[in-house]
Amino acid sequence: MSKYLNRKFLGNIVIYALLISISYVYLFPLFKILSMTFMSPADIINQEVDWVPTSPSLNNLKISWAVLGGFKTVFNSIWVSLLFAVSQTVVSAFTGFAFARYNFKYKKFWFLMVLVSFITPVSVLLAPRIMMFSSIQNATGVSMFGSILPQLMMTLTGQGVNSAILILIFYNFFKIIPISLDEAAKLDGATSMKILWHIIIKMSVPAITIVMLFSFVWNWNETYMSGIFIKDSLSLLPMRLSSFDGLFDRSGSDNLINEAFKMAATFLSINPLLIIYLFAQKQFIEGIENTGITGE
Repeated sequence: MSKYLNRKFLGNIVIYALLISISYVYLFPLFKILSMTFMSPADIINQEVDWVPTSPSLNNLKISWAVLGGFKTVFNSIWVSLLFAVSQTVVSAFTGFAFARYNFKYKKFWFLMVLVSFITPVSVLLAPRIMMFSSIQNATGVSMFGSILPQLMMTLTGQGVNSAILILIFYNFFKIIPISLDEAAKLDGATSMKILWHIIIKMSVPAITIVMLFSFVWNWNETYMSGIFIKDSLSLLPMRLSSFDGLFDRSGSDNLINEAFKMAATFLSINPLLIIYLFAQKQFIEGIENTGITGE
């Protein structure tokens, strides 16, 4: 009995040591950002100050907030990310439903294409996409560059940010739902759309929640395609953060840029996501468990 307890105790020590080590890797940057955000210039140059500021200041946040564009930039980032997230969730749900519930010609081939779209680097697809949208712009006269239209079109055609993962989440969840429910609904005269809405969708709230959260975060942090298509036509928080040094130099501030300003800007950029996670933490965890992302 004592040997069993000793083994269990040692096993728990190993597990907790591993968890603490992994947590440190993730939490250290966040704690460092939070610490430097409130440091005054005197604290930054003081080598004795490492984590706790001796004279906390909100000046870094105020200046960084102004450089990033304030409420206008945050509002633009929210509605653009939300538009893409909703579109991506709807398209991924329909695609996952089709793969999970129907047999059609070349089904395996198209499912393979979904997987290929995930493993193919975005940079490889960049040139063909630019050529495609240039052709659309020349044919229709609608400006494709300097707007959200290209990314919205890609989202609506299943080529949004990590759409393949979201499709697989829905596919995996829909496969869990017994097909006997579909057959019973068909006997009662339900159409495919009614089955999707009254049975599949209403039972898939956890999957929809997790897909919406993932999609919103991924579209919020996406800067590669946005920098090519949206450019400077729309002020978005992550894009302004990526060019923070240049924006700071052009802001006319009398202060010299330092790491504290950069950390404050980073904190402001991730703060909306932290707030969303704070309020949606329970649904997020339940969604991961119910959609089988853990592999269980």
